Amino acid sequence: MTDDHRSGCPINLSLEVFGDKWSLLIIRDMIFGGKRHFRELLRSQEGISSNILADRLKTLVEIGMLTKADDPSHKQKAIYSLTEMAIALVPIMAHLGAWGRRYLPVTEELSIRAQLMEDGGPKLWELFMSELRAEHLGEARPKGPSVRQTLQAAYERVVARKSMEQQPVDHIHDSSESRSRAPEPKA
Repeated sequence: MTDDHRSGCPINLSLEVFGDKWSLLIIRDMIFGGKRHFRELLRSQEGISSNILADRLKTLVEIGMLTKADDPSHKQKAIYSLTEMAIALVPIMAHLGAWGRRYLPVTEELSIRAQLMEDGGPKLWELFMSELRAEHLGEARPKGPSVRQTLQAAYERVVARKSMEQQPVDHIHDSSESRSRAPEPKA
């Protein structure tokens, strides 16, 4: 074993690649959120700082999880793409999401995608990986509805429902209701 690694254990080596606090979250945002630019990734709900994001992106490119290219739509932007190595993490992400849903205090809106990935199983994961290969590696796009769009639509439905549940109910008093509660005039 080289001095660069603690051991040749596959779990250890995997954790050396993506076991820090941020790397899997960056890959998660690219896989599930379709984020491909620095500024998009910077808006992560977990609040990654710009210097940490820059460092992790550089590392993920160096180890072959991502590629970085000039964005043809904007000269001053770079676009990040998942490599096959990162796309192959979809089943691991599905399992991590299922584990988190089972054992941790998740929120419904942030766990709906994990639930759908768990329910869809390996067939859905393969379809999603094919979709990601089309988007990031230029392979042919699979036929049928987009997995990411399906996951996003489920998320948006939960957010909309929760928003409706939290809105205060306007109490409109019926005029007959108001009259029935008014004191009767004395004769």
